[in-house]
Amino acid sequence: MTTILERRSGDNVWERFCNWITSTENRLYIGWFGVLLIPTALVAAIVFIIAFIAAPPVDIDGIREPVSGSLLYGNNLMTATVVPTSNAIGLHFYPIWEAASMDEWLYNGGPYQMIIFHFLIAVYAYMGRQWELSYRLGMRPWIPVAFSAPASAATAVLLIYPIGQGSFSDGLMLGVSGTFNFMIVFTAEHNVLMHPFHMLGVIGVFGGALFSAMHGSLVTSSLVRETTEGESQNYGYKFGQEEETYNIVAAHGYFGRLIFQYASFNNSRALHFFLAAWPVIGIWFASLGISTMSFNLNGFNFNESILDSQGKAIPTWADLLNRANLGIEVIHERNAHNFPLDLASGEAQPIALVAPRITG
Repeated sequence: MTTILERRSGDNVWERFCNWITSTENRLYIGWFGVLLIPTALVAAIVFIIAFIAAPPVDIDGIREPVSGSLLYGNNLMTATVVPTSNAIGLHFYPIWEAASMDEWLYNGGPYQMIIFHFLIAVYAYMGRQWELSYRLGMRPWIPVAFSAPASAATAVLLIYPIGQGSFSDGLMLGVSGTFNFMIVFTAEHNVLMHPFHMLGVIGVFGGALFSAMHGSLVTSSLVRETTEGESQNYGYKFGQEEETYNIVAAHGYFGRLIFQYASFNNSRALHFFLAAWPVIGIWFASLGISTMSFNLNGFNFNESILDSQGKAIPTWADLLNRANLGIEVIHERNAHNFPLDLASGEAQPIALVAPRITG
């Protein structure tokens, strides 16, 4: 007598689904983080496209003066943006069901919150998906570690900065000119050019670009000749070949003589770790700079700090920055407040030096 035991079909379906989700044989790896990534990224992308094209004006400053941001309301591709959530909402969570009507939700900039929250979740899920695929392939986890740099930058400008400033209306606008507006206003209000973390971020980004160009040109210049003059040098490489495609000894010798010996790496692994770590650490510091300035721990202020023997200020670059920052603050949100905080927070100057004498 033979007894056959079968699992329920539901178990088989779930098991097949799990195997398909976690399979590394798929053309595109999905993974469990991908299950979270796909819907959130789609929501963020679809709402962004619709808002960028057709969103009505948003009362960004909360003073009943709506600002137009979409293409159908008079903007072009350079000036169009998704206007941030109104200052009247502040840091309140503002989903569609919190508004009395769809028109109110749009007027107060609800799409901005919907986009950035789904987008940030998608970014974190994408980073987790990178780790998940690396784990299943037996790779080291440095790819998601590197991606954490742009992920932290997005978090800083879309979430940390609004929290520090007390309103999502201060977040990064989702457009070309809106991004520039954010940068200029951030410079004026936080003296970002004099912040050491911003300086480290600039060194990381521009240094990373320089090192990438140096490495690429050096490798291309020291390729092992495998082709004739009439063929493309790219045909000299076969995918998966075991031998090196360029002469690292020649590249090391060239660069060591061009600069000095110890400026050139003689270890390919150390070189590529350096190429990855430099910009990543720089962008980490830039994100930390944004996060600290979010809570008004601003750049150094050396305004009129150099004096001559008579006590008069000697103009410096720092003084020019301060004057430029004040000028930008004056023209920013001109209807929301009368003076920049730097000017408005000074000591009160009495108009009448002596109180009038009242006689009855």
